[in-house]
Amino acid sequence: MVENYLVNPYTPGAGKMPKYLAGRKQILEEAFKLIAAIAYGFTARSVIYYGLRGVGKTVLLNEIEKMADEKNIRYEHIEIAEQYSFKRIIALAINKLMRKISAKENIRQHAEKALSVLKAFQITYGQDGDVSLGIDPDILKAEGIADTGDFQNDLTELLLSLGALAEKANIGTILFIDEIQYLRDDEFAALISAIHRIEQKGYPVVIFAAGLPKIAKIAGDIKSYAERLFQFIQIDSLTEQAAELALSEPAKKLGVTYHQEALAYIVNITEGYPYFLQEYGRQVWDFVNSEKEITLDAAQQAYDKFIEQLDNGFFKVRHDRATAKELEFMKAMVKCGSLPCSTNQIAHEMGRTPPNISPLRAQLIHKGFIYATSRGEVDFTVPQFDQYLKRLYSI
Repeated sequence: MVENYLVNPYTPGAGKMPKYLAGRKQILEEAFKLIAAIAYGFTARSVIYYGLRGVGKTVLLNEIEKMADEKNIRYEHIEIAEQYSFKRIIALAINKLMRKISAKENIRQHAEKALSVLKAFQITYGQDGDVSLGIDPDILKAEGIADTGDFQNDLTELLLSLGALAEKANIGTILFIDEIQYLRDDEFAALISAIHRIEQKGYPVVIFAAGLPKIAKIAGDIKSYAERLFQFIQIDSLTEQAAELALSEPAKKLGVTYHQEALAYIVNITEGYPYFLQEYGRQVWDFVNSEKEITLDAAQQAYDKFIEQLDNGFFKVRHDRATAKELEFMKAMVKCGSLPCSTNQIAHEMGRTPPNISPLRAQLIHKGFIYATSRGEVDFTVPQFDQYLKRLYSI
């Protein structure tokens, strides 16, 4: 057993930074180039990372924020939720960005103009008396700009005013948006249109976003030019080599080594998914021997505890959000035998017709449980969720 004073080096959790970020070097290098461009006042192509739950999309956003700090970029991080007011949170984020940029000397006149546009937007879309929050009462709202009630037009005007201010201040600006798949279609359309105009104007403002696999298709369906406007970058499980490093490097800092058989066993069980690797690492830490080694026997001893933690935490919190009908649909997916599963197969397992289960399919996609892998086929957004349902319901 490892001495008690040694800290467990693994950090499973939503968006928690691992002690060693494995397998993402090229992605981060490309992000750094983009940040360097806007730091010098150039425009750049925005990025959307997409992938299953637990692959580290939020971790990437957090790491890129560190790069932004190093380049003196102004940024705000927002997270979309199923129940939210996007109009309110985007106004608040831009409010904070404008005030950060306005702190720079010699741009007071430009700052007041931008804030007047923001004030018009907040008055138009504000809720519960939070309009013009934090804006100097002496600044009058702009008339006829960002106050038309047409959200696509008004959001575009608002982001253009932010872009103009950033250009005058010679400060790059980033909006980080997590869980972007929860945007409603009209909101996503407005955001895409606004970013399109920002890019056309050459302003140093970009978006780094993260979402589930369905986001690329949604964006393309909403605006045909979305695939040219954004870089859609898939984030997947780690390669075998990277997965082994994700386990071995944090342990190495504390003088603990893995036997190769133990690494191979854990990587096989976790399929290289970063969250699972961190959780397994945390559990196997209790089985380190007196020589500060993690053996195959230790990895096998930790398996039951690893599964217990996943089932009672990672999987359960998602399972409990589903209705009885939605669970019936997902259990039918498991009974298909292999994934992805066709809607026809699911309907057959449920004893219903494909049109009859279509609303359930749409609900599950909207709530982020499943995604369409291709026309007529779906899979789970959570890795190994089918195995969890098999254990839970003895399917």
